[in-house]
Amino acid sequence: MRVHCNFGIGLWSVCVLVVGLSSARGDEPGTPADRAQPAQDISLFDGKTLLGWKKTQFGSEAGVNVVDGCLELELGSPLTGVTITPEAFRKVPKQNYELTLEAKRVIGGDFFVGLTFPVKKDSCSLIMGGWGGGLIGISSLDSFDASENETTTYHAFKNDQWYKVRVRVTDDRIRVWLDNEPVINVETTDKRISTRIEVSLCEPLGLCTFQTTAHLRNLKMRPLTKTELARQEN
Repeated sequence: MRVHCNFGIGLWSVCVLVVGLSSARGDEPGTPADRAQPAQDISLFDGKTLLGWKKTQFGSEAGVNVVDGCLELELGSPLTGVTITPEAFRKVPKQNYELTLEAKRVIGGDFFVGLTFPVKKDSCSLIMGGWGGGLIGISSLDSFDASENETTTYHAFKNDQWYKVRVRVTDDRIRVWLDNEPVINVETTDKRISTRIEVSLCEPLGLCTFQTTAHLRNLKMRPLTKTELARQEN
């Protein structure tokens, strides 16, 4: 950056100070602060069609629709879901990424978020609202499902209320936030990652509900930056 100051020593000092502060903030293009900006989101759902998704053939599933810009998974007997197509999956990160969505339970009293996602070469599922309506957890870790491992926790979910969900997957950890509050932070080193057999058809990336109608929107993924991986923010 070139700065011209020809107005005396006093103003020259001010200009030097301004340049120094600008450099410290990383305001110049190409500085570390600029390079640390999060990568652009990859939209997984366009709000208009099921492009990139296929209805999961559980055998007793209900309807899958697009309603008012939302992906609607109708109440199945017991499961209804969607699975990403191979073409769409090739375009998304498989490790060191964040996945975000918004979800609400419309009808029913069980899990309205059954999010199956990749962890390196394997997949597991985030369950929200299961086992009677309030359980949160990861299925499965070392063959223990969401109600049986160290990720098990509970939340009083309400029907017809939107919830924001954020999942971060790194080389050694899975973290989950609900409405920006951390609810899961589990180390995955040396753990066996898998899905329950009932939802394995959602692998490697999919969504399903259990005896519940849910609406989902703003499904996005993005790779994590090197700075984010180094910080490992909570």
